[in-house]
Amino acid sequence: MSFTQELPRSLSPSRLSDFQTCPRRYQYASIERIPQPASYATAKGRFAHFVFEQLFMLNPEERTIEQAREFVPAAVEAILTEDVRTDIALDDAMMIRLLRETEEIITTYFRMEDPTTVTSEGVELRLGAIVDGAPLFGILDRLDRDKDGSLTIVDYKTGGLPNRNYDSQTFANAELYAALCEAELGEKPSKIRLMYVAKGQSIERNVTDVVVRARSHTAAGAWEKINRFYDDGDFPATPSVHACRFCSYKDLCRANGVAVPI
Repeated sequence: MSFTQELPRSLSPSRLSDFQTCPRRYQYASIERIPQPASYATAKGRFAHFVFEQLFMLNPEERTIEQAREFVPAAVEAILTEDVRTDIALDDAMMIRLLRETEEIITTYFRMEDPTTVTSEGVELRLGAIVDGAPLFGILDRLDRDKDGSLTIVDYKTGGLPNRNYDSQTFANAELYAALCEAELGEKPSKIRLMYVAKGQSIERNVTDVVVRARSHTAAGAWEKINRFYDDGDFPATPSVHACRFCSYKDLCRANGVAVPI
């Protein structure tokens, strides 16, 4: 087949993850742009990110817990669109749960750090650059300037704590952000901090040249394959129990003859 839709102009860490998991998922999401329904987890994540983005747009001395709570009604308006409400079957009980868990996240976050002491170089910072021949793009939750003058990538997580045996996978997206920072800003961050704001814990990892080069090389290789599959008109499906379990496209794959695991 040949695609009538244009190939995306850039590759983000999340779309790279789609491609690495299953090229057909990348085709559906990024080329055919078939919408994926929202879930409660994704809605809660966007909700919390909205509150923290607004909080860090304020001057440091204004970043109080009371002010963070003031952004919750605006989050309801901005995030809970009619489509999202339909996708997650939002009812009164779910709304009460969402507001309660958001309050818990806000309270937990303020126990993790004092935002009035944070110096940020950017909030929801959009970066795009050619890295090893691949056009990469990403949005950083925060890019902080630490007291020693170095940069730290900060990423909020609203899910559960990861298995530390899989740190390479856990930090993969943020390490690609580090490559973007170096390419566009001319400065490589020294650390990555993942803040699990629903659990009250942060995990950190130092940024190394070896890892940044490896992430860049992997992304460049994937971009070459994406272009080749696009020109061939076929992004192969690679079904597996792990890849298909939470994929919203599995019914479409089945209809197209893919042997999706039950």
